Amino acid sequence: MINIAENFNLVLNNKDFIKELSEKLSYTVKDTNKLVASTISIMTDHLIENDSVMISSFGLFDVKKKVERITINPNTKVKLLVPPKLVLAFHPSTMLKDKFK
Repeated sequence: MINIAENFNLVLNNKDFIKELSEKLSYTVKDTNKLVASTISIMTDHLIENDSVMISSFGLFDVKKKVERITINPNTKVKLLVPPKLVLAFHPSTMLKDKFK
């Protein structure tokens, strides 16, 4: 019999993450949830202001600007203008990269 679970990477969802973190910190789930929500809110506010967020031994989050460009639809050969946009980028720290080698 084939074990389906071994063919897929499990995803740590928010509920499980909060539970595991609360156990590790000896906090209540409610307090841990507030802590994580506040952390994400602060990070989001800074990223919206185009600031970078550096978490030592984890990595750097920053916002990159993609310039507008022209692309061609391969089926119709019609040229399309792709507008500029902002994208979130993550650059892992050297310490984090080394753990995956």
